[in-house]
Amino acid sequence: MEAYKKWVRRNKDYVHSLESLANGLTWLLPERFSASEIGPEAVTAILGIITAINEHIIDTTSTQTSAGPVEPDSFPYSLCTSAIKDLETLVEVAAQHYYGDDKKWNFIAVTEATKVLVRLALFQNSGYKMLLHGGETPNTEKHSDFSSSQHNGGDFRGHGAHRGSNEQNSWNLEGRALSALSRFGENARMGSDPVWLRGVQHQQAIMEPPPQMIERPSLSMILSEKGVQGALFLMGEVLFITRPLIYVLLIRKYGIRSWIPWFLSLAVDAIGAGFSTQIVKSRDYHLTASEQDELKRRKLLWALYLMRDPFFSKYTRQRLQSTEKLLEPVPVIGLLTAKIVELVVGAQTRYTYMSGS
Repeated sequence: MEAYKKWVRRNKDYVHSLESLANGLTWLLPERFSASEIGPEAVTAILGIITAINEHIIDTTSTQTSAGPVEPDSFPYSLCTSAIKDLETLVEVAAQHYYGDDKKWNFIAVTEATKVLVRLALFQNSGYKMLLHGGETPNTEKHSDFSSSQHNGGDFRGHGAHRGSNEQNSWNLEGRALSALSRFGENARMGSDPVWLRGVQHQQAIMEPPPQMIERPSLSMILSEKGVQGALFLMGEVLFITRPLIYVLLIRKYGIRSWIPWFLSLAVDAIGAGFSTQIVKSRDYHLTASEQDELKRRKLLWALYLMRDPFFSKYTRQRLQSTEKLLEPVPVIGLLTAKIVELVVGAQTRYTYMSGS
């Protein structure tokens, strides 16, 4: 495994190219959207998991080589989330094949509940940072407000921590001086006095402080520091995390053709987006660039409501079919349009392709 990790890290561009090629070829597998597509979906799931593992190996490399405060070891939540997302379509296809259209929602609900638990654990473990791409991308950017507070002692203690940081800087200066003196002794090969050299090295080890551990903000810290804006942020993230599970549970109760799951899911998304809008307008809560991009991505996911039943069956499908008939006489373009419509209609039959979770 270590040899494989080294190979992936040395050839990451080559690995990315192979992964893109393999994932593209899966769409050409036979019986992609037929009743017996368990095999093709299994191949897609395996390729997706391998891709997630490779990305995790590359990401951990950059984390290990970076200098500065050390984060405590934690469970690889991002890798776990990616693996679940790669397996969920296979679970849906297998459940539909063996148990039928109605009972497959039980298995989908279990899958969504598992994702909710993993994402909530990641949300808590990351110090209640916004989840990027549903938790698949680690949120490593530092908030200016929390980072400044943590530089003042890590636990918002104020001026006493400034004193500690100044003392630590003086210790670092003395330690670096001793380190330079030690290296000078080694370069000059002062073998005539090894006891003195060992004494300098021992003193250097004493003077240099241990590496700092990053202290993540707690729930009470966010609520006390940010007040209403912090509470809105937390509620918005929880709504975003739990919305797919709520949608699936409503489908189990009312059916896929009912408007109730569609409207209630849209309402949950709208409420969460409203909280996010209030946070963006506020000057007390600063979002990083990646978090602002994530909010834009979540708004784009609203387009998937056009592809979900019953809206798709009543409106979107008719628009697609009329466009296909309009462009059918045009050479090449008509053929491409027919193929695109076929793929879109086939993908729409899978909940996991249109869930946006």
